[in-house]
Order: sequence, then C-alpha cells, then structure tokens
Amino acid sequence: MSLPRRLGKAGRRWLLLFHRWAGIAAGLFFALWIGSGLVMLYVPFPALTGAERLDRLAPIAWERVAVAPDDALRAGGLAGVPAAFALEMRGAEPVYRIADREGRRATVSARTGERLGPLRPEDALRLAAEGIPGAHVDPVERDQWTVTARYDPLRPFLKVVLDDAAGTELYVSQVTGEVALDTTRFERGWNWAGAVAHWIYLTPLRARADLWRTVLLWLSGFAALGALSGLAIGIWRLRLRRRYAGGAVTPYRGLARWHHLFGLAGGIGLSTFILSGWISMNPNRWFSSNAAPAKIRAAYAGQPAPLGLDAGALRGFAEAGTRALRFAAIGGSWWIVADTPAGARSRRADDGTLLDAAALARAAGPALPGGLRTAETLTAYDLYWYPHGIDPRPLPVLRLRFADPDATWLHVDPRDGTILQRLDRSGRINRWLFDAAHRLDLPGLSGNRSLHDAAQWVLNLLAAGIAVTGLVAGWRRLRRVLSA
Repeated sequence: MSLPRRLGKAGRRWLLLFHRWAGIAAGLFFALWIGSGLVMLYVPFPALTGAERLDRLAPIAWERVAVAPDDALRAGGLAGVPAAFALEMRGAEPVYRIADREGRRATVSARTGERLGPLRPEDALRLAAEGIPGAHVDPVERDQWTVTARYDPLRPFLKVVLDDAAGTELYVSQVTGEVALDTTRFERGWNWAGAVAHWIYLTPLRARADLWRTVLLWLSGFAALGALSGLAIGIWRLRLRRRYAGGAVTPYRGLARWHHLFGLAGGIGLSTFILSGWISMNPNRWFSSNAAPAKIRAAYAGQPAPLGLDAGALRGFAEAGTRALRFAAIGGSWWIVADTPAGARSRRADDGTLLDAAALARAAGPALPGGLRTAETLTAYDLYWYPHGIDPRPLPVLRLRFADPDATWLHVDPRDGTILQRLDRSGRINRWLFDAAHRLDLPGLSGNRSLHDAAQWVLNLLAAGIAVTGLVAGWRRLRRVLSA
C-alpha cells in the first residue's frame, strides 16, 4: 500500500476515533445547549428594562425640587462630565442620580442638596414594598441573577422579597437606592433550564469572568471539532450512487443508522450552532465590542459649560407625567430629556431647541478620526439593525458612518441621543458569523417571529436527534469498555 493511501487510512481511522470519544465527552453538552437554547427563545435572562424601570417611578414632585442641577453635581463629588445624570423620585424624595465614566455613583437629594448615604434595609422595604404584607429584605452581595460585572457599581443589594403570587424579588442598590433588577418565580425557574444552562452561568464560575470565558472557549471549541468531525464522517460514509447492500445510503444498522441519518439532515445546522457559539466567546479578541468605548462617548459628549438653570426652571422642560428628567451632554451642550410613559422628548438646555438628527451628527463628527462620512435615519429594520427575537430594537434610529480605519458605524437613538450600538468592520463580520448563524437573525426570518421560531425548532429538533442517538450509542460503548 502506498504511503498516501496508508496516511489516508490512518487519518480516517483517527477521525472516527476522535469523533466517537469527543461525542461521548461532549454529548451531554450538546443536549444541554439544544434544550436550553429553545427555552431562551421565550424566556430571556432577567433584566430590568427601561420601560419597567420608568413604570416603577412616580411622577416628579416638582414642589419638592429645590436644588439646581449644577449644585447637585458639585455635591455628588464626581469629577468630569457625567456619563449619566438624572432627576427622579426615590420614594417621596426627589433625587439627582449621577454616574461618572468610571462607573462610580452618587445620589443627591433634590430637596436638601445633601449627598445621600447607603440605604438601610428598612428604607429598601419602604421604597420597594410599602403596604405589601409579608415582604422582607435579604442582603445580597452577588447571586445568580446579579452575577455579571455590570452590577458591580451598584453592589451590595438589598433584595426585597414581595411574597406575592408571582414570587417577585426586587434588587435595590444599597449604594443608590434604585431598583436595579426584578425577577419572578417563573423567570428564575425557567432560566435554570435556559440561560444558566446554556451559558454555564453558575455563580462561582461566572463571577470570575476571565476563567468563565476560558472554560467556555475550550469547551465549545472542543465540541465544535466533535460536531465538524461527525459532519465530515457523515458525508464521507454517504453513498448515493454506489449504494451499500440492499440499496442503503448508509453502512450502519440500528441506532447508528439513525445517528448517521440525523447527522446528514441536521449536521450542518448543529455544526453551525456550535461553531458560532464558540465565536460568540470572541476567540483571540477578533471582534470589537458593540458597546461604544469610553473614548468615543467622551468625544461625543464634549465639554459642556454648567447648565446655569435654577431648580424652578426645570419644570419648564417637563412633559405631562414626566417620571425622570435626564441631563445629556451631547456635542458640548446640555440637552434635557423628559421621560414619560408615552416616550421621551429632548430639548437643548439653553434655548429649548428640539433635538434632531443634524445636531446629533454634528456632535458625533469629532468622535472618530476621519470624521463623519454619512448620516441616515432608518425607519425600518435592515441587515444590520434588526430585532433580536423578543427583544425589539427601537425605530427610528440614526445610523452614522465614519471614515476611520475601522469603518465604524454608530446607531443613535434620535429621541434622546443615546449611542445604542457601535459596529466596526469586525462587528459587521461577527453579525453574520454569530447573529445570523446562531440566532438565525437572517433576512426574512428576524422580522417574522413565527417563521423564525419554526426554523429554530426544526434545526434544533434535528440536532436533538443527533445528540440523543449519539448519547445512547456512546453510553453503550462506554459501558462495554468499562465492563471489559
């Protein structure tokens, strides 16, 4: 036998052996990821949405607002242009909430001008559950639902357990006194079968972000090789012309036959799901974050002068039912955003001018080298701005394209000037390698929930057939090896 033929035979043998034992090692994870992914189509990881947060706020009691915004900034003691600055109610007390670009927080009474200290348990109970019998408070530093670093500036929490029919739990920041998260029994229960299982989001592991990322990278990478090797074997052993005995397209019998056939039908889908899941962990930091970095946000904000407004003037910027008044630094000017249940309205602090796309484009121009190339307002979803399943994105949205070396795009909310997303060249590639391949955010699917879910179910059920038949076959082989 020639050397190439010997090498080919040895290679096929090792491919078979690798797939067999990789399947045994990773089969349970395949089944886990498939089942939990289907749960995640309908139950997202617990989060307090902007609409939920606004709904929990009482309208601003203007008669109690006596402190000007500039005085509140000084009392907060945080340096630089704030990343977030708002006036809202904390129970019966109007307060200014301030966050700097390092994540530090300060809460200042809009009635007295005093910087407010840490919240006490009895205060949390009064703020979140006044008049609700049976409610109680549990101190929480970090738990399953507040495990990520985004909650670090708000720790520790006072978890207010409402003891209602839904099993509602509210996480009140001891630092700021704001409700940072709400969960229900339904969300918590299904997330153990959904996001926690899918992302391997166990608190001791996920609290160590670098370790968690490394574990997921190696685990999903190994699983992807197992899936790809199975796909290669499935195609190699398929015969459509010179068929096997009895006209069969597969040489296998019994359970192995079903595993091969499921693999032929769903192997591409399974391999794509697993490989794109590995890509989501951003191996070798190939892809930039979709969040705009601090440098871009600082340039976009500029260096505005003091607002120069007294407390009484603020009411003139409010709308009917205003729940929060936000002070946004955009392009070196202050803009005041009135948040109401009906939406947001933004006006310039010094002359009352309404915020528009032209003002946002001017502010964003210096944010990146090369300057702004084009600006367009999207009134419908397209290939790069689209809904994520049960998480719709707002419309209209302003898309700003820059002439920098990374060909960066910014998506900006024209209602309040918030930078919603940064997409550079690598982010647009990742959109196809992850969002399209893993979430099926594809043209014709992402805007049609029924069709999208049907496609997910078909592909995942085929993948489940591969996983279940492989698990059973692997268990039988492992049992034989162990009993030998």
